Amino acid sequence: MSMNRFFNLPVVAGCVAATMFSANLLADTTLSGSGASFPFPLYAKWAKDFSSKNKDTRVQYQAVGSGAGIRAFISETVDFAASDAAMNDDEIANVPKGKGVVLLPMTAGEVVLSYNLPGDPQLKLPRDVVNDIFLGKLDSWQDPRLKKANPGIDFPDGKLTVVRRSDSSGTTYVFTGHLACASDEFKKEVGHGKTVNWPKSFVGAPKNDGVAAMIKQTPGAIGYIEYGYAEATGQPMAILQNKAGEFVKPGEDSGKAALASAKFPSTDLPGYKGTPDLRVWVCDPPSADAYPIATFTWMLLYQHQDAEKAKILREFVEYGLTAGQEDAPKMGYIPLPDNVKAKVRAALDLVDGPK
Repeated sequence: MSMNRFFNLPVVAGCVAATMFSANLLADTTLSGSGASFPFPLYAKWAKDFSSKNKDTRVQYQAVGSGAGIRAFISETVDFAASDAAMNDDEIANVPKGKGVVLLPMTAGEVVLSYNLPGDPQLKLPRDVVNDIFLGKLDSWQDPRLKKANPGIDFPDGKLTVVRRSDSSGTTYVFTGHLACASDEFKKEVGHGKTVNWPKSFVGAPKNDGVAAMIKQTPGAIGYIEYGYAEATGQPMAILQNKAGEFVKPGEDSGKAALASAKFPSTDLPGYKGTPDLRVWVCDPPSADAYPIATFTWMLLYQHQDAEKAKILREFVEYGLTAGQEDAPKMGYIPLPDNVKAKVRAALDLVDGPK
């Protein structure tokens, strides 16, 4: 992917939205979704390609953050939603009665630490250093642990500025989930969630592209973003020390190694008998080859809804599971393993017309 793709992302998104809006005037059925920014580039491409192949249908997806997407889904202002945090039990319980919900893992990716240092050096970050940075305990690039792990880097004297998400974010959920797994102190002081108790010194920015842009324009900054956004900007990504003590680069192979330890629950969604629970997290994978922060990301579909819309959504998801998966590695995402695709198809069969 080129740098131009990222810098023009808002423009491209606007053009895609405008194109779909005008095309929708001719479409018999329009389906609108919103939610996580993490998978936005991939979902937007799927929506555009699927709509071009189905002239009577238009699918649109807007990146507003996982929290906002879940709220829109519960309030029935969208036809589908997306979340990197799936949905918790309380959110599932608030889905309108008679509609139900099916959570479908549709792709996977990694959360990376990007930074702005002179010369864009390849930075190694030990686990304790990452923990201290995001606890707000480390605010200087002159820390001896950084110098020891990176003997070839001439670190600046300036302040280390942490950039974090300002919105309700699935990326934050995944990132803080990893840190909470790795550090009891982080779990107690900052927490794990779509929004958390970040130190007041941190700089906030909305969505993945907002954080990426803030890092790029702030010398000495470091922050967490989705791998695909870092790839798209050409921004540097830190090599992180994993649970096994190895320093591992983000990428498709190390992401697959992380997700290999995922074990899906053998239970149903709470309150929805016969609907499989496809929520699974790998907060701190044990493999020596694993990048430490990898996750699935989910589409949220109503289980019972308008029959025609249900049919189109099943076709759209199937497109994402087939041709759409071929786009994933080219755009910085991890394709779904065959066993996960089989679980998604089985759950997708539950999406039908009105109850």
